[in-house]
Amino acid sequence: MSDRIAIRPHPMLATPVSEPFHRSGWVYEEKYDGYRILACKEGAKVTLLSRNDHDRTATFASVAAAVAKLRDRTVLLDGEVVAFDRKGVSRFQLLQRGDVETRFAVFDCLYRDGRDLRHEALSARRAELEDALAKAPPAIFLSKRLSDDGLEAYRIAKRRSLEGLVAKDLASPYEEKRSRAWLKVKVHQEEEFVIAGFTAPRGSRRHIGALLLGAYKTDDLHFVGKVGTGFTEARLMELARMFKPLHRETPPFVDPPRAKQVSWLAPKLVAQIAFAEWTGDLKLRQPVFLGLRDDKSPRDCLMPQMRVHK
Repeated sequence: MSDRIAIRPHPMLATPVSEPFHRSGWVYEEKYDGYRILACKEGAKVTLLSRNDHDRTATFASVAAAVAKLRDRTVLLDGEVVAFDRKGVSRFQLLQRGDVETRFAVFDCLYRDGRDLRHEALSARRAELEDALAKAPPAIFLSKRLSDDGLEAYRIAKRRSLEGLVAKDLASPYEEKRSRAWLKVKVHQEEEFVIAGFTAPRGSRRHIGALLLGAYKTDDLHFVGKVGTGFTEARLMELARMFKPLHRETPPFVDPPRAKQVSWLAPKLVAQIAFAEWTGDLKLRQPVFLGLRDDKSPRDCLMPQMRVHK
C-alpha cells in the first residue's frame, strides 16, 4: 500500500446560528479557539496545513512530532491547534505568545490506511478517529463532547466561559464548504476584522494608537470601530513594521471615520477581536485585540447582515 494520500480537501466549515438548540441525531462539541489544521501523515512524513493551505508544520513542530507517532501509516485528521489557560479553556491569544504548550484537538478523520472517509457518516468517521487516537501521545486528543442535549451543552459552555459549541449531524458526510450539517453557537463574541488603518499614538504610547477595523458588505469595506486595547509593546512594534509596506493615501472604507492623524492601510491584514456586542449602528462595543490571523482572508470578514444565520 502506498504511503501517499492523494486528497487535500478544503475544511468543512460550520454555519453560525444565533441561538442554542437541541435536535435528535446531533452531537454538541466544544468550540476551540485556535488554528484550524489538517494533519496529514504519510508514512514518516507529516504535513500540517492551515485552512488557506499554508504549511504550518514548522510552526507547530511539537504537534507534527506527535502526529508522526500515531500507529497508522496514512491518516488525515481535521482539528484545531490550541493552547489552554489555567482553567482548561483554549485561548487564541496564548498561541500568539509562542511560549506555551500547544496541543491538537481532533474532531474528524478524513482518510485512514488507504480509505477515503469523506463520504461516510460523521458517526462512522468518529469511530475511525477514536480508534486512530486510541494510543495517541498526550499532545493529541479527541474533541470534547459537552452533552447529549444541545441546550445543556450550551449551558456548560457558558458556565466554563468557552468560546461556544459546534453542533453536528451524525448522519452527515464531510462537505468541503460551509455547511448547515455543522452549526456553531457562540457564547462570547469573537470575530475576524480587516485592519484598514491606525491612529497616531498618544501620551506614553509608541508606534501606533488604535487600529481601524472593517468588514465587507458585498465589495464594500465598512468601518466597524477602533480597537486600542490588548496590545503589548512588542506587538505594537511588530504591527508598525508590518504596516509600512501597506500605507496608502486614501481610505479603503466606503464610510471612513472622521478622525485626525490617521494612516490608511491596504486591507490585507486580519485581526481577531473580542467584543461585547454590536451597537445599533453596527459598531463594535468594547473591542479587544487578540492577535493576527494569517490563516483567514480579508474577504471572509463580513458585516453581520452578510453572515449566514438560522
